[in-house]
Amino acid sequence: MSGEQVRSGGRPRWPMLVYAVVAALVIGSAFTLSAQSAQDGDSDLRSTLTLIAPAGAGGGWDTFTREQQAAMRADGIVNNATVLNIPGAGGTIGLGKFSTLDGQASNLLTTGTVMTGAIALNDSPVALTDVRPLARVSEEYDIIVVPADSPYETIDDLIVDWEQDPGGFPFTGGSAGGLDHLIVADLAIRAGIDPTQITYLPQSGGGEAIQVLSSGDARAAVSGYNEFADQIEAGRMRGLAVVSPERIEGIDLPTLIEQGYDVSMTNWRGFLAPAGITDEEFAELEAIVTETAQSPEWQEAMERNRWTDVFLTGPELVDFIEEDTRQNEALIEELGL
Repeated sequence: MSGEQVRSGGRPRWPMLVYAVVAALVIGSAFTLSAQSAQDGDSDLRSTLTLIAPAGAGGGWDTFTREQQAAMRADGIVNNATVLNIPGAGGTIGLGKFSTLDGQASNLLTTGTVMTGAIALNDSPVALTDVRPLARVSEEYDIIVVPADSPYETIDDLIVDWEQDPGGFPFTGGSAGGLDHLIVADLAIRAGIDPTQITYLPQSGGGEAIQVLSSGDARAAVSGYNEFADQIEAGRMRGLAVVSPERIEGIDLPTLIEQGYDVSMTNWRGFLAPAGITDEEFAELEAIVTETAQSPEWQEAMERNRWTDVFLTGPELVDFIEEDTRQNEALIEELGL
């Protein structure tokens, strides 16, 4: 069975020392280059900027980061924007490494809902507010899918079998403690299923979740619509529900709410800046992400990926992140994860 299994209230432990060693071995050279660029006096952040996606290729964070990279380049906002992937543990491996880049302004880390939940679940020693929250940029809603040859046509169909054997009905999706995991656990509660008895197979990206579902190791999957869209259009997967308060234009799926399950969660994404940078550097980074968010290339990417503009910076962003963190911590505790 692919991925680490999360079941029966067992909390997966991710020793941060192990993460640090692995991350250092795998990506240390890339960060050395980035750090050297900063030390060599590259004060013009519009010349070179490293965008760090704390997940594997093909997932939501990776797609968001590469769309940002493309917009920065196409609209001449940053001359050389590059992407570095550091997958694992809901982004906390990337966050841990990013926290060591004190004062190195030519690096940004992609963040969002998934990371706030993973920080709580993995007991990460680093929080989002230990670095510098820069911007909330976009949000999207998850969908629930099954293989095209699955007998389930509706969420009710799926739950009939799920409630009979919660532990023997694996779901897959993003990292443990992330949005996808919380959705599955919350749906279990709404369906009268003990969330500590469910089986969830966490993956580092949407591409891996697709493989796990396609192989039969999972019965259903949860992630952003964009990660499953090609599979649905090709007839390989069937969508059962969108996890939003109301139907989404361009996504022909009923909500969980209209099917009788009061579950709705949003997946926001944005950027963090390193701690220890100057106010002038922070202001320049804020200007870069603001211009990118307003650019024609990014607006096209938002429409193409069915993302929603929720741009936010400044003290309001810090307040938002603190509240989002509190809500996710409370939900994780309630769900017994």
